[in-house]
Amino acid sequence: WTLSIDLAANETANINVLVDGKEDWVSQEASILNGVSAAVDAPVDAIFCVAGGWAGGNAESEDFIKNADLMWRQSVWSSAIAARIASKHLKPGGLLQLTGASGATHGTPNMLGYGMAKAAVHQLTSSLAAKGS
Repeated sequence: WTLSIDLAANETANINVLVDGKEDWVSQEASILNGVSAAVDAPVDAIFCVAGGWAGGNAESEDFIKNADLMWRQSVWSSAIAARIASKHLKPGGLLQLTGASGATHGTPNMLGYGMAKAAVHQLTSSLAAKGS
């Protein structure tokens, strides 16, 4: 059984929760949590957050801030919302998988936004593993 949360429907998923990419983070969270709550009647075994993408640019790039914003939305927003879903719907001992990258562990001079976003996902993962999260 698969529930897909994405900008477009997944034909192979049993249920789709569609995300409005124009909504802000808080609105996306509310919409997604409502959709998942309506679709799920028992705790789930696993949540896989495979959202993400890539956009490059250094500090001199005209697209630096635009690309950094895109990377934050694709990697950090989706990972944080997946963590919220897990807090409400993941069974004890279940699996929450977030997508990190080696760019989180060293400098990424030609892809600053990507490195920042993946570092944030790594920090979120580390914090979620800590007691009290």
